[in-house]
Amino acid sequence: MASDNKARFKGITACVFDAYGTLFDVHSAIRHGGEELGDRAAEVSELWRQKQLEYTWLRSLMGAHADFWQVTAESLEFALSATGTGNADLHRRLMELYLTLDAYPEVKTTLEALKNAGLATAILSNGSPKMLDAAVQSAGLQPVLDLALSVEEVGIYKPDSRVYQLAVDRLDTQRENICFLSSNGWDARGAAHFGFHVAWVNRFQREPDRLPGELGATISTLAELPPLLGIG
Repeated sequence: MASDNKARFKGITACVFDAYGTLFDVHSAIRHGGEELGDRAAEVSELWRQKQLEYTWLRSLMGAHADFWQVTAESLEFALSATGTGNADLHRRLMELYLTLDAYPEVKTTLEALKNAGLATAILSNGSPKMLDAAVQSAGLQPVLDLALSVEEVGIYKPDSRVYQLAVDRLDTQRENICFLSSNGWDARGAAHFGFHVAWVNRFQREPDRLPGELGATISTLAELPPLLGIG
């Protein structure tokens, strides 16, 4: 449930969303195309996601940036190899499905409510432009999103402050006027530390991270966002 902190979300003019895990279900690729994995499907999917995130952080620290498409492919290769389930056809099929991940069921109606209330809406994601364009089109979200911003514009991954600054610059607003939404606890903390008003979308009842940045609210799904902003 939303925490009782509506006062923290006054003056919001834009809502900025993480993409993967927040708008789009990262496990839907294997759910739709990983039948041959059998009872190891969930293990592979979790390991794929774990390595995908780890590689973004490690590449940022190493100063060895590669776009999220490459990182996603290398993470999947690791997951399939580590579980002894890999083959080239499966890898290719799952990568193709990653371009058309399922949106969570409340995403479109939530974005419509925000747009109808006059708020700007944007994605701010680790995803490459190609990946974000494909996901947004597949989910039919073009009419309810103003921008889809990729870290490729700054060449480093979240939670680097340059990524969050990108939203401020491209939306031409102040950080205190932005409400940021992410299901990734580390991303939510990073955005809060930067100065956004943040609602952590804790879809899976995770333990809060012990990191800098004070969250304005914790919600279970994006359907709780409009009331938090005084909409509807």
